[in-house]
Amino acid sequence: MMPLTDIKAFSKPLLANLSKLGISNIQALLLHLPLRYIDETHITAVRDLRNGESAQVEGEIVHAEVSYKPRKALIARLEDTSGQLTLRFLNFYPSQIAALKVGTTLRVYGEVRTGYFGYEMVHPTCKAVGEKTVVSDTLTPVYPTVAGLTQASLRKAIALVLNQGVLAQEALAETLPASVYQHLGRYPLPSFAASLHALHTPSPDVDLQALENKVTPHWRRLALDELLAQQLSMRKHYARRRSVDAPQFKTSKNLVSALLKSLPFALTLAQQKVAIEIERDLGQPHPMQRLLQGDVGSGKTIVACMAALQSIESGWQVALMAPTEILAEQHYRKMLSWLTPLNIQIAWLTGSQPKKERDAALTKMASGEAQLVIGTHALFQDAVQFKKLGLAIIDEQHRFGVQQRLALRQKGQPEPHQLMMTATPIPRTLSMSYYADLDVSVIDELPPGRSPIVTKLVADTRRDEILQRVREACLRGNQAYWVCPLIEESEVLQLQTADDTYALMQTEFPELRVGLVHGRMKPVEKQTVMSAFSAGDLQLLVATTVIEVGVDVPNASLMVIEHAERMGLSQLHQLRGRVGRGAAKSTCILLYQNQMSDHRLSELARARLKVIYESNDGFAIAQADLHLRGPGEFLGVRQSGVPMLKIADLERDADLLEAAKAMADKLLKDYPTEVERHLDRWMGGVGDLVKV
Repeated sequence: MMPLTDIKAFSKPLLANLSKLGISNIQALLLHLPLRYIDETHITAVRDLRNGESAQVEGEIVHAEVSYKPRKALIARLEDTSGQLTLRFLNFYPSQIAALKVGTTLRVYGEVRTGYFGYEMVHPTCKAVGEKTVVSDTLTPVYPTVAGLTQASLRKAIALVLNQGVLAQEALAETLPASVYQHLGRYPLPSFAASLHALHTPSPDVDLQALENKVTPHWRRLALDELLAQQLSMRKHYARRRSVDAPQFKTSKNLVSALLKSLPFALTLAQQKVAIEIERDLGQPHPMQRLLQGDVGSGKTIVACMAALQSIESGWQVALMAPTEILAEQHYRKMLSWLTPLNIQIAWLTGSQPKKERDAALTKMASGEAQLVIGTHALFQDAVQFKKLGLAIIDEQHRFGVQQRLALRQKGQPEPHQLMMTATPIPRTLSMSYYADLDVSVIDELPPGRSPIVTKLVADTRRDEILQRVREACLRGNQAYWVCPLIEESEVLQLQTADDTYALMQTEFPELRVGLVHGRMKPVEKQTVMSAFSAGDLQLLVATTVIEVGVDVPNASLMVIEHAERMGLSQLHQLRGRVGRGAAKSTCILLYQNQMSDHRLSELARARLKVIYESNDGFAIAQADLHLRGPGEFLGVRQSGVPMLKIADLERDADLLEAAKAMADKLLKDYPTEVERHLDRWMGGVGDLVKV
């Protein structure tokens, strides 16, 4: 792909600024697409302006002054033959004062609103009008940019490349056969070149709303191309994994059956189905990469334990990694209770444990004496060596970056199998898109005996009622959580802190045993508090969201979540899942502030609270969370290294995703050369990254 440095018209400062946007070649520049558009194709008379609409007006400056009341502002009045329009600038430079000199003819563009002196525009864009000034014959694109790179410079650079046929010939050429685009909807999709021209220089008669909502045929063409690139890349990863050697485990004949006989409960049908899928994978000669998803409390851990026993019985070691020490410790204690009777040797490894304990664990791992190793991020450090790692289990996998998961996988030779678990159900479109190279198993039913959780929305003004409810629940013999989002005072977010709440609860409930846990406590302190709560020695636990994953206290039947309006849906659902783990009727109270910074509860916060109040279905909540937050934040992939979609939208373009998924295998089989060109265009080498 031709680098931009080969274009003589591009200055060094321009190249440096484009580089900040990740643009280094012609293809990347042409695929730097507009965020929105401005209609500068006609002039509107002042008398025809409408409140709330954007318009372009041309006229003469008849008055200009710097006013100091009620606050400093540059005010000018522009007049055409039909009336006057006020221009207001709250932030301005001396050069702008000079540009608004009385007698100057200007063309201004901005949103019209009603002001004290009639219609006005605040901070409109302004252009001096000369003899050669013409009205634009296309809509004006507005691009993502960086400081130092103006819209005018970006438009000029893109136009220079787009309109020089020889220069852009390769960048505008088709990568895939034309037949790909001919059977989607009533009409074939336009060409790649036509789509880029239409999006960078759209006709003034195009539907502006459809253009900005990215639903025109030209946007859909590029969205399909992007989704195809993603699907093709995922399929290549999947095929590459099938060509890599991995240990083959035989079906467990002793350990798994012994474990199941010792349990006080029977597996659900969903657990049995998923366990068989995993067992079959572990018997293959290529590495398993399976994502096990199940709602909070669905019983993923016992399924993972069965997979670990199959590995151990075949003579291989297992590593289980969790994102927090609280969760890792809980896995460790649970596995000890299940596996010690089976004579399985378990090691414990975290970054905070004493050197003597850590060295002993490392020695057992390296010698193979430790058959199962449980820990946190410490498991993928350089000093950690396994004798014979056959299976890596990663809990809450989205909390780990790609490189972290890869580092753990590389500690085995041949490549170990990998089982990833998440309690955040993945919506179908997201699974098809971002997990297309993984095998996915779903535990879609809860074990019998789990009590349904009643969710209540309560305004902060009724706090006294809630405190009384906490007192009554604890005095009845149950336990309760009180969750706060911050642990110390913040000037930005005036939220109730965990420290303050803990002190308040001790004063409010002298008859109760109250504990505190948050992320900045030392691990041993955290574990001491959590163990006391699990054992029933504490009746009320004040906590931050550190308890979001994995904490399992069946006797806890009440949770109060402070400032619930500030939290994401998945986080609220995960927190709520900490109660309802026993037979007692459980309640989760979402305490919200209806007045935030003198504003009513935001629409987004209201939408989140409504969803969590109305549903206990993890998949429905996940779908709503995807809609409200977008895939990047939902999955944590902005930090994990997974290529994000820039054009396609998984909800809006669900039909295109289905089409891309359906045609990916055929393209790989029949057009391998074209596929490589397509991946190079859309991923620039990202398609060949090893993905986990």
